[in-house]
Amino acid sequence: MSFFIKKSFILILLIILINCSNYGQLDIVTRLPNVLSEVSAVQTIQNSDLIWMINDGGNPHRLYGVSRKGKIEKELIINAKNEDWEDLTSDDEGNLYIGDFGNNNSKRKDLVILKIKHADLQKDEDIDVQRIRFYFPEQKKFPPKKKQRYFDTESFIFLNGYLYLFTRSRVSDNYGKTSLYKIPAKEGNHAAEYISSFTFCNSLTCSITSAAISNDQKHIVLLSSDTVLLFTDFKADDFFSGKVTQLPLDHLSQKEGVCFKNDNTLYITDEKAYGTGGKLYEFKL
Repeated sequence: MSFFIKKSFILILLIILINCSNYGQLDIVTRLPNVLSEVSAVQTIQNSDLIWMINDGGNPHRLYGVSRKGKIEKELIINAKNEDWEDLTSDDEGNLYIGDFGNNNSKRKDLVILKIKHADLQKDEDIDVQRIRFYFPEQKKFPPKKKQRYFDTESFIFLNGYLYLFTRSRVSDNYGKTSLYKIPAKEGNHAAEYISSFTFCNSLTCSITSAAISNDQKHIVLLSSDTVLLFTDFKADDFFSGKVTQLPLDHLSQKEGVCFKNDNTLYITDEKAYGTGGKLYEFKL
């Protein structure tokens, strides 16, 4: 997350500290170790009891396998720079994908998703990755004017051989807008295909920071700092075409990661900042 966004959270987080013991609709699973104080994503995979996490950009290029008690059971060095790692997702075979596509000022030309093979998650050595590069055909300038900075990305999911990207608006009066794109989940340099857009609200707390899809592929969630958006009954892969339900968390923090524990329960993580956050939560849909 950019310095500007973090600075903007200071006043909000001071309010949280007044009643920091109130976690609203969230149940605390565990406190995360200090090494994960800037946790930016969380993901479960098939045939693994570990909960996988990464840190935000500028941190070491490591992937962490964490137990429900908050203990780091696995620490893997990924042979790729952590330019701005923002989200995790996995496919039906248990392969893991790291979204290195954080783009606060919409100026990056090196957007990439790193694929880690399921078998490599069992290793104790440095991990090589496959690189899935992409770009947005609609973007012509790097960076564009401030009123056109809609190309930051912090969220994605895998479905039926494609990776679906949810952009994050950096336009000050339209923070809640997210656009849905897709690219093939294979090596190459792909033009992201636009599908549709959705606007939640316009304040800073409406910015989308992570996404997840349920195992039955019928539910998709988007996360903001204080709300989960649940999408159901959508047509094909236009996830914004169906029903959307806003689920208030009644808790405000710098939430950056979400994934499904099961079809009815989410894992959510938040960064540690100003005396709050740095935890793994559960949230029942």
